[in-house]
Amino acid sequence: MSIIERYSNLVDAAYGTTRGLVRAWLAEIEYLLGTVDEFTRIEPQNVHRLVFVCLGNINRSAFADAVAQKLGATSASIGLSTSTGAPAFHKAIGIAPRFGISLDQHQATDISDYKYREGDLLLAMEIRHARAHLARGIPRGRVVLLGHWAAPRRINLHDPHLLSERFFETCFALVHSAVNRLVAELRVAGSPCVKR
Repeated sequence: MSIIERYSNLVDAAYGTTRGLVRAWLAEIEYLLGTVDEFTRIEPQNVHRLVFVCLGNINRSAFADAVAQKLGATSASIGLSTSTGAPAFHKAIGIAPRFGISLDQHQATDISDYKYREGDLLLAMEIRHARAHLARGIPRGRVVLLGHWAAPRRINLHDPHLLSERFFETCFALVHSAVNRLVAELRVAGSPCVKR
């Protein structure tokens, strides 16, 4: 196998695309420099609902929402650019059961149909999305990066839409671990968003 084939296989499985790899590295540099610190801290006692956000609300945020609800958390999900009522992407529906999750009944919600309420914690998949929420008027301290809780940490959770099944599974594994760790942290802290 040539070095190019090895590189392609690595990128396909772990980052989806070269753009995904670059965004992951740039996000980690921002993390190391401390420029995203405000997106990594929560106040569990002030979290009443988890709101997962991605672009289309048919893959990452839809899956995260379903995982959180299965764990007993109060949650919702929205998309920055989607059509309200759209189903989850067929690949997401097919891969979610590997994690014990069903997306069969998911219906997307566009951000224009979302109203922020006190106690919401928005969980963005990408730094640019987190910053966009602040620009839209979401209060500081109410937007965090879900990937901060992933194991291993992946500050940028690249969009798997239209990418390989291998990357879809990697992305969902990261999201699954992040939601599990976040909900566990909230539960231990006595957050009102998690059933005891």
